[in-house]
Amino acid sequence: MHALTRMRSTAADTTAAALGSSRIAVVGAGIAGLVAAYELEALGHPVTVLEGSERIGGRIYTHRFGTEADAPHVELGAMRIPSTHELTMRYVDKLGLRSALRPFCTMLSDENNYLITGRGFVQVKHASGALLADLRRDVPTMSCKPAAMLFGAWLAAVIRAIGPARLRDNLASELTTLLGLADRLDLSPHIHGAQADRIDLGAVFRAHPELRTGCSPWLHGFLDDLLLETGPGLMYLAGGMSRLTDRLVDRIRGPVLLGREVVALHARDDHVRLGLRHGRLDLMHRYPAALCTLPFSVLRDLPVSGLDRDKRNVIESVTYESATKIALHCREAFWERSGIRGGASATGGRTRQTYYPPREGDPAKGAALLASYAIAEDGNLLGHFPPQARHAAVIDELSLLHPELKDSDAVLGAAGIAWGTHRWSKGCTSHHWGWGDDADRRAREMRRAARPQGRLFFAGEHCSSTPAWINGAIESALGAVAAIDAALRESR
Repeated sequence: MHALTRMRSTAADTTAAALGSSRIAVVGAGIAGLVAAYELEALGHPVTVLEGSERIGGRIYTHRFGTEADAPHVELGAMRIPSTHELTMRYVDKLGLRSALRPFCTMLSDENNYLITGRGFVQVKHASGALLADLRRDVPTMSCKPAAMLFGAWLAAVIRAIGPARLRDNLASELTTLLGLADRLDLSPHIHGAQADRIDLGAVFRAHPELRTGCSPWLHGFLDDLLLETGPGLMYLAGGMSRLTDRLVDRIRGPVLLGREVVALHARDDHVRLGLRHGRLDLMHRYPAALCTLPFSVLRDLPVSGLDRDKRNVIESVTYESATKIALHCREAFWERSGIRGGASATGGRTRQTYYPPREGDPAKGAALLASYAIAEDGNLLGHFPPQARHAAVIDELSLLHPELKDSDAVLGAAGIAWGTHRWSKGCTSHHWGWGDDADRRAREMRRAARPQGRLFFAGEHCSSTPAWINGAIESALGAVAAIDAALRESR
């Protein structure tokens, strides 16, 4: 929180200089905007970052239940980094955070995590029989070999756990085709567990890419995220993911102004005019160039001029998924009495997923529980509840698995965010699952999203080849920095 305090205390003193016409305006203080500001300054360009909210970080959002550095915390935004995301790892190193990296425990990674099945809540270590029974109930499987059945049962479990409703609703037809393909393969090398009742889904799809031909475009597009989110190789930052954005702000020399909402953008060939709202004051300022990192879900509701028809079309057409997260401050980590040391349970219902964050601080200060993480239609369902009703609904539902939540002093506080209705994002992430394996279309749409208009440039995860990830936001920022630098140098 150091960076947030510093910006608030200096904003009033730097406003006049910050809004001078020689500075590049970076709209948005999320990871894309902060990386861009940092790199533009490294190239010698003076920069002002304009953030409409009173918080730095955008969709990186570490919430602390208390003001102390060791207070229990939980990630209401981005919470994991794939170790293969080289750009993100590069900035982890640049910002001196390599020693803070820890393995992230994924959904169902702890054998004591729970799944919701036809038999009710079952721990992972005992779940195979229930999952196979569910598969036989939903899909014709009479002629399938045991290994193919195991593959189908655990794939269904993962899709039910983290897939959006539209995938879950079509699960039976998806599995019918996939089981036919899987039954022709030797899957025995990928079976593991003390009872030989688990299967490494990621290894199966890597060894047999032909299985993807049996996936609909929606499942094909979601499959990479599905396997990534439930496989090895994910990391998190001890002390909170917001350490990334806080350290970036500390290294940016120019002002990062909070409470400066951009309410209009006018792109021209040699400058950009931005309408800024600060409190009750609306002003128009001119900049030699501006980088807009606002999600298109926000940008399309603003007055914008100087855009060609194709740019307007792509801004209107990018779709965004909802996500709702609800965290509880618990008096103690009662789940540890069930042997749970981390990972997440597939709790179903409105709650969907429940994560057990690692405890880093003083146990006397309690423990954080990410009680509910719901996406897409499920995120919308919870997200439209008023906050107090939302928190109460999750406690009621989750207490069926964890009855300790009903103890009078078990829950000390609650916090949450509905990204789908959040004023500054209007969505959790852009998504392109419907494109399946159409790499050419992905590249084409990325170029359309990032294409500048005069001196107005664009960045954010929606302008990248890895939407929904920090890596995509950084990728887009670096591309925009190169384009801005070239345009300004050419005009000199």
